[in-house]
Amino acid sequence: MSASNRFKIEAPKSLAALVAQRLREAIIDGEFALGEMIPEESLASSFGVSRTPVREALNQLQLAGLVVIRPQRGSYVFEPSEADIAAICEFRCLLEPRAAELAYQNGREATAAALQAAIDEMEEARAARDAVRYGRADTRLHEAFFEHCGNPYMQAAYATAATKIAALRTHLSAPADVLHTAGFEQHSNLLALFRAGDFAAFEALMRAHVTGTRNSYVANLKARAAA
Repeated sequence: MSASNRFKIEAPKSLAALVAQRLREAIIDGEFALGEMIPEESLASSFGVSRTPVREALNQLQLAGLVVIRPQRGSYVFEPSEADIAAICEFRCLLEPRAAELAYQNGREATAAALQAAIDEMEEARAARDAVRYGRADTRLHEAFFEHCGNPYMQAAYATAATKIAALRTHLSAPADVLHTAGFEQHSNLLALFRAGDFAAFEALMRAHVTGTRNSYVANLKARAAA
């Protein structure tokens, strides 16, 4: 072990970073609804901190697109528009197939193992009818392409939208996906195409998969608005 590694220590996270991490998880896992107000005072009391780190955490989450801060009104979980959903899905259609191709070149076995582990977890979540668990596994599957693609710029580009994508998945598609087989089967087929190195078919299926997700999101939004 080198001297630089022997003496390396992990810097403790600030209170604001810890609060932001917990709030991020709560939003992604659906503990807060889309558009719901986030009560600063009760959060500060729950965390046992002052309102200052809570406000700092909310500012961090606003930069990630998860929170909207409205002056004199408060902080709210983001609520996507149809245009926002379309833009995110087009972003995914462009970026994910290329990330998968690079992951095949740079870390084929590790990527395939991560995809298989995510699919196994999704299968168990479906059996348990656990939408949150399913959404987390779904997120891990799609993020595996970027984790192993070897291109830090693609990873950074995806990171700008990753938490929002994960939150949309849990709120707008996972509750239905956990009950139906179509999306699950598409994930299994994506793995098969990845293993085969057939990226023309992979890209076509990924586009169909993400387009179906977009349609599901929009239909869910309309249903929520009608309700």
